[in-house]
Amino acid sequence: MAILRFLALPFRAPLVTVMFGVAILMGNHWSIIQSQHGLDPQLFWCVEVVQVVVIVFLCTMPDLLMRQVSMLMAISRAISLVIILLLVILGGLYLLRLSILSDVLILASSVLLARLDLARINVLPSPAITSMTLGGILLSGIWLGQLLPTPFLAGWA
Repeated sequence: MAILRFLALPFRAPLVTVMFGVAILMGNHWSIIQSQHGLDPQLFWCVEVVQVVVIVFLCTMPDLLMRQVSMLMAISRAISLVIILLLVILGGLYLLRLSILSDVLILASSVLLARLDLARINVLPSPAITSMTLGGILLSGIWLGQLLPTPFLAGWA
C-alpha cells in the first residue's frame, strides 16, 4: 500500500512534478550558458551542483539550521558578529550577479512550493529524507536538462 501511495505522489502533489520540470529547464539553460561562454564544464557543473545542494539544504532544514546557528551565536558576541559579517559579505558577493540571483530564486521557490504541496497532503518525512529526496529530484532533472539538445531553449537564453 505504501508503494501505491508513493507512485501516486506526482498526482497528489503536482508541484513536485513542476519542480522536476523547472530542474530540467534550469539544466538546459545552464548547458546553454556553459557552451556560450566557453567555461570549463567540470568547474561550472561542480559550482551549479553545489548551489543546488545548498538551496535544497536551506529550504528543507531551516529549523535545524537556525537552531544550530542560534546556539553558536549565543556563545559569544564576537562570534555572532563574525558570523553575521561573514554571511553578509558572502551573500553580497554571491548575489552581485543578477543571473545567479534569478536562478537561486527560481530553484528555491520551486523547492519551497514542492514542500508546501507535500505538507498539504500530509507527507512530512524527516528533514534529512526530504532534503535527499528533493535534492535527488532536482539533480536528476538538471542532469536530464543538460542532456537535451541546446536549441531546446535557445530563444530564451
